Amino acid sequence: MSLEWKLDPKEKVTIKVGDKEKIEFRLKEIMAEPGSKISLKKDFDPAFTGGYENKAGATGTVSANIERLCDLQERLYAQNEYALLIILQAMDAAGKDGAIRHVMSGVNPQGCHVSSFKAPSAEELSHDYLWRATKALPERGMIGIFNRSYYEEMLVVRVHPEILAKQRIPSAVADGDVWKQRFREVNHFEEHLFHNGIVPVKIFLNVSKEEQRKRFLARIDDPDKNWKFSMSDCQERAHWDEYQAAFEEVLNHTSTEVAPWFVIPADHKWFARLAVSEAVCRVLERLKLKYPTVTPERHAELLQIRETLANGKSHKSSSSAG
Repeated sequence: MSLEWKLDPKEKVTIKVGDKEKIEFRLKEIMAEPGSKISLKKDFDPAFTGGYENKAGATGTVSANIERLCDLQERLYAQNEYALLIILQAMDAAGKDGAIRHVMSGVNPQGCHVSSFKAPSAEELSHDYLWRATKALPERGMIGIFNRSYYEEMLVVRVHPEILAKQRIPSAVADGDVWKQRFREVNHFEEHLFHNGIVPVKIFLNVSKEEQRKRFLARIDDPDKNWKFSMSDCQERAHWDEYQAAFEEVLNHTSTEVAPWFVIPADHKWFARLAVSEAVCRVLERLKLKYPTVTPERHAELLQIRETLANGKSHKSSSSAG
């Protein structure tokens, strides 16, 4: 696919907020540069807001981006050439569900589909690890959202290697470097998607351990949020450092020019939703989407139909039965 797609990490991102204010930062502050080695702790601050603290103003910009996204989705559907695949990964309580609910609230539900990937079923374990994700890929003109994804195979499976044994992969493969092999496979898979018009937008919501603790406590203290919390959440929290190391490996090996990783600061939900909405809109805008143009013959036919309707008559198609 011939697109000027490479993102420049030094590019200045300017987000207008209200009539006079704006947020400015370099792209590298929210993106894992392809080919470089990053450190989550040193390079990305989960509390980053670009120096902006006006939550109300940012919320208004998210609303404006929702309208912007609505228009872009309509063009995406009408052009019927590309599909958008939004991949969301994060630690528990980072705000994946909220980001989907807020950012995609203005999107036509008929043109959007959310897939959540939990523990694989017996049928899914009988196939390769990309099988269930491949089945859920969006068709042209659509937006697909993966709430977690095939990257779980390089995250939770890596932290809990006993899961790998259940996948019954050939011993010759299992005895090698499974993770580097999966990184290569995923990179090839996403390149294949990109060249066939399915554009990945990969978003890692980067929440701090302290903010996760506060959100867990809020879920426990609020009866209306108790359903969101389970003991497994707390058990996985005990593996925090292992997950951070696994995420770093994923970011360092699978952030590519055609499918870079956006590392979105998630300690402030309002900023995370603003950054996610901006990232999605900017990727769609890079596709230069447009409504299809009609042929001169079709235009002439439409004018004839318009004239008939304007005169209060019924239009009889030339293809209708006599």
